[in-house]
Amino acid sequence: MSYQPAENRYQQMQYRRCGKSGIRLPVISLGLWHNFGDVDILENCRKILYAAFDNGVTHFDLANNYGPPPGSAETNFGKILREDFRGYRDEMIISSKAGYTMWPGPYGDWGSKKYLVSSLDQSLQRMGLEYVDIFYHHRPDPETPLEETMQALDLIVRQGKALYAGISNYPADKAAEAIGILKKMGTPCLIHQPKYSMFERWVEDGLLDVLEKEGVGCIPFSPLAQGLLTNKYLKGIPEDSRAAKAHGFLKQEQITEDRLQKIHALNNIAQQRGQSLAQMALAWLLKDNRVTSVLIGASRPEQLLDSLQCLQHTEFSTDELKAIEDVLK
Repeated sequence: MSYQPAENRYQQMQYRRCGKSGIRLPVISLGLWHNFGDVDILENCRKILYAAFDNGVTHFDLANNYGPPPGSAETNFGKILREDFRGYRDEMIISSKAGYTMWPGPYGDWGSKKYLVSSLDQSLQRMGLEYVDIFYHHRPDPETPLEETMQALDLIVRQGKALYAGISNYPADKAAEAIGILKKMGTPCLIHQPKYSMFERWVEDGLLDVLEKEGVGCIPFSPLAQGLLTNKYLKGIPEDSRAAKAHGFLKQEQITEDRLQKIHALNNIAQQRGQSLAQMALAWLLKDNRVTSVLIGASRPEQLLDSLQCLQHTEFSTDELKAIEDVLK
């Protein structure tokens, strides 16, 4: 029997307007950076997507290089989309990106028009799509003129290969410049995707103010600091964790004694709130209305469903916020 989404899926989720656009995103979106590559089990990927869509998660975020190997997350997502979500494409926001190394030679990296246009063509082919909803430049390119990179995003939107343009990992000054260039070309920047969590707060030093002023959405990635802001590392490094994987981005040396002390202290605050540490970390980001959506990953459906429970308690008292700040100093 083919997949039938839950009928009450839109009652399960909250949605926020993305900047000054017509788009509303679920406050929790699903990122496919990890757990959807060829090294992973396709049936598990399928179940994670079912759980997400059944609970009102309509936004699915990819990039050309997600896997491993690079490209395999898009291929696997496209396969599940064709086999199980036929007829539901118009209920989804699907995004992809280019900006990191994807193929050898001078045209497979960074921010040239050549690379961005070619990469999106490949992404669309892998996913079996005519267009993505959002296409991001994945990181600033120090050598390609910013005008050229933004012209590529403008071209892609005008060609109908993407409905909206976005940027990722841009510092405040570069983001403001990029947003200004796109606005002049008539293709406004919809959204910025920065790394942001309790342990990574650079966006608070200007970027969030820029996005608010310009009417651009914000969707933080790595909100759980690659799993550090969960109960996973409270008793050491589990064998199945990202820190234990050879192809993971979280390294064991990043899990210092000071960091572990902070994790335990934050976990105590979360328990007093009646939440898991992960749920509190997500709610902490969502307390700021400038944050449109928070991008989470999941290695299994249960993990996703646990994270979604953060929506039951997103308010913080002044004392709770002070206690969190005292830990994070």
